[in-house]
Amino acid sequence: MTMLAAILALAAGTYLIRLSGAVLRDRITLSPRAEAVIRAGAVVVLLALAATSTLLVDGAWGGWALPAGVLVGGVLAWRKAPLAIVVIAAAATTAVLRLIGVA
Repeated sequence: MTMLAAILALAAGTYLIRLSGAVLRDRITLSPRAEAVIRAGAVVVLLALAATSTLLVDGAWGGWALPAGVLVGGVLAWRKAPLAIVVIAAAATTAVLRLIGVA
């Protein structure tokens, strides 16, 4: 019962936070500098998440195979390859490198 209450509370909180963005959008004006800082902050958080997911496995160095797979996927995405090809190529690169012994 406690778990269900926690899930419902989190769902309601998430909904209210998302709703507040739409409701308050026209009522609050930010300076151009504040908007730039918020946009930069979002980019920094996404880059930090990508870096930790790329380099670390269970809190330790994940080896060279994982960053190589991400690099292959990034290059293919940059070249505008279809998403399925990007994901398959990145996974295949990582798998092949691990298969041949590259940690």
